[in-house]
Amino acid sequence: MIAGIRAAAIGRETRIRIECRLTEPTDDILTRPLGVPEAQAPERPLSRFARLVAPLRRPKVAAGAIAGGLLAACGLVLALGDPQGGEPRVEVAITMREPRARPAPAPVAAPEPQGAVVVNAGGAQQRSAEEIETASGVTVVRPPGSGPSEAVVIRVPPASAPCLAAAPDPRISEQGRHGLMPKLGDGRIRALDVYARAGEPGTGPRIAILVTGLGVGQAATAGATVRLPAAVSLAFLPYGAEAERAAARARDAGHEIFLQLPMEPFDYPDSDPGPQTLLTALKGLENADRLAWALARFPGYVGVANFMGAKMMADPAFEPILREIGTRGLGFLDDGTGPKPAPANKGRTPVARAELVLDAVPRADAIDAALSQAEARARATGFALVSASGAALSVDRIARWARDLDTRGIRLVSASVALRGAVEKRVSTAN
Repeated sequence: MIAGIRAAAIGRETRIRIECRLTEPTDDILTRPLGVPEAQAPERPLSRFARLVAPLRRPKVAAGAIAGGLLAACGLVLALGDPQGGEPRVEVAITMREPRARPAPAPVAAPEPQGAVVVNAGGAQQRSAEEIETASGVTVVRPPGSGPSEAVVIRVPPASAPCLAAAPDPRISEQGRHGLMPKLGDGRIRALDVYARAGEPGTGPRIAILVTGLGVGQAATAGATVRLPAAVSLAFLPYGAEAERAAARARDAGHEIFLQLPMEPFDYPDSDPGPQTLLTALKGLENADRLAWALARFPGYVGVANFMGAKMMADPAFEPILREIGTRGLGFLDDGTGPKPAPANKGRTPVARAELVLDAVPRADAIDAALSQAEARARATGFALVSASGAALSVDRIARWARDLDTRGIRLVSASVALRGAVEKRVSTAN
C-alpha cells in the first residue's frame, strides 16, 4: 500500500489530507464513502440456458409450472391406467419338489377284550379316527381332564354281540293320553322280555350294573353310552328334549335301558325330583296320570327304576303304581340308594333291588373298593346286582374295572337278568 500525505497551511490551522490507495480489492463497505449509494455493477451477459429459465424464477410463473405438471401427471394416470401402481411386488423362484413320503404307521396294539380298538389321540391316527367317527356316527368321548396326547378307547361291538329288538314294537305298544306307552301283548308278551339284552353264553359269577341319572346331561350320557361295556344297563330320566334320542343311541350301542320314575323322597320338597313327581299326598288318579306321562317319554325300556322316592316306595300309595307297572309288562328295579321299603308287591310285579351302590362315597378309591366287594358277592352267590350314578368319575372307574374282567372269571350281564331270573336270585318274579 502506498500512502501520500499532503499538508497545507491555511492560516493558523493545519489540515492534513490522507489519501490511501489499495493495491488489492476489498469489500465495497470498506472502500465506499459513507452516505454514497452503492454503484451498480455492470450486468454480465446471460447464457442461452439462463435466459430460458429466467422466467421460472418468478414465484407466480413457478407455481403455475408446478400446477401444470401435476395436472399433466394425473391426466396420464387416468388415460393410461396402472392397476398395479403403488402395490409392492416381489419375484420368487418356485422349485418343484417330490412329495415327502409319509412315515409308516405305528403298529397297532392288540385289541382289548370285548372288541375295543385303541386309537391314538394325536397325529395321523387321530385324523383317521375323526374320519371313522364322521363316517360311522361313532361319538368319541375322552376321560375328564385328558389331554390330546392320551389314548381314546372306542369300543366296537363284535359281530357276535347281541342286538336289541327294534323299538317301539307295535305288539306291545298302545296310544295313551300322553303318547305311546308299553302294554302287555297277546300271549303275555312283555317289554321286559322283548327289549331285554340277550345273555351271552358263558359260566361263572355274574354281575349286573345299572347306571342311573342319564338323559339330562349330554356329556355324561354320551360318556356312559360310549365308554361302558354294552352289558351295562342304563337308566334315563323322563326330562329333557334329548331324552328320547339319547335312549335310542344307547340301545343302538347295545345297552339295555330303563325309565327312571321321579318319586317323593323323605325330605321333599327340599329334595325335589322334578316335574310330574309321584307324591304320597296326591290322589290315585293324579299319580296314575303322572305315571302315564313318564311312561310315554320314550320307547324301548325293559322296566322302571326309581329316581329318589324312598318315601313313596314305603307308602301304600305306591302299591297301585307298582301294580300298573307290572300290568304293562315291565319290571321295577330299586337302585338301592334309599332304605329298604316294606314289601308291598301284591300284584307280583317283577321287582329287584341293588345290593350295592358303587358310588355311595364318590371317591375313586371307594368306588374301586365297592367293585371289589361286588366281585366277592358274585363269587359267593353267583350273581350280584349293583347300581351307580352316571357321574364322570363313576363311569371312569367302572370302565377301568371292566377292561380285564374276563381274565378274572367274572361276567357282566344286563340288569333285566335280576327281573327275569329264577327264585335263587332272591327277587320276586311274575311267574
